[in-house]
Amino acid sequence: MLSDDELALLEAIRSTGSLSRAAAHLGKAPSTVSHAARQLETRFDALLFDRRRYRLQLTPAGELLTREAGRLVQDVARLNQRVKQVANGWEDRLHVVTDEILEFETLLPVIRAFDALQSGVRLRLTHEVLGGTWEALREGRADLVVGATNEPPAMPKLRWFELGTMDWVFAVSPRHPLAKVAGPLSQDAVGAHRSVVVADSSRNVGRAYGIVGGQATLAVPSMRAKILAQRDGLGVGWLPRHRASALLRSGQLIEKAMSEPREPNTLYVAWRSDHEGRALSWWLEQLRQPRLAKRLILGLPVSAENR
Repeated sequence: MLSDDELALLEAIRSTGSLSRAAAHLGKAPSTVSHAARQLETRFDALLFDRRRYRLQLTPAGELLTREAGRLVQDVARLNQRVKQVANGWEDRLHVVTDEILEFETLLPVIRAFDALQSGVRLRLTHEVLGGTWEALREGRADLVVGATNEPPAMPKLRWFELGTMDWVFAVSPRHPLAKVAGPLSQDAVGAHRSVVVADSSRNVGRAYGIVGGQATLAVPSMRAKILAQRDGLGVGWLPRHRASALLRSGQLIEKAMSEPREPNTLYVAWRSDHEGRALSWWLEQLRQPRLAKRLILGLPVSAENR
């Protein structure tokens, strides 16, 4: 490892191209700088400076030493900062997993507010679907899950609170055969047509909602893909009311009454009590605020959250 003085020497020689100018830049005698340069070459048993030309230059070995030593110094500085960060109660990193049912855009103001803390915590946000959300927390792939559906599972040191409830609408394209069926749709009527489902991201047991036994399905990767597939008449199914509202208003989707309506889903925020740090505590405090919870559940843009 090079000292700060040795790194400064290398950089001064590289930038000035002269031992005398490097000495002036460093505020040292030329003989002192020349001696230090030769000591470096002896230490590494390599020619680091090309003295054959009018302008002193680093050799390829000297360039490599300067570049890599500078990188190491930056790495050490970053490590020191991270050690102090953790010592002050901040996590090294925080992995937030949201259920894909939520729209990422609604979290952008929270991310900006977290960045303003300048905590140094490396933030990672990903999403899962259905059982995959709880599974990410159980397997340590998430420090915090937001919008998880179903009842919280049995899990050591699990803590959670309700984010809110999400309403659903059974929607079909106006071109779909079910659009012309009068009255509430029966399970048998729905089961005769293909259902569009968002594929469960669980690595273990996948699930799907609103599927009639034996019904054909089209599995898609996201809720947005499901909405678009149903808009284009590729299948039918339940959609979050707020995410389908614009297409319902424009007539690109039609809401159908069901003989067996779907109950609203409770969405959860969950974490494990053995991984609590300042960053996690900050996020939990934000998510407990009713206004943010409403924005996440209803998918409201920031400009609409006070309506």
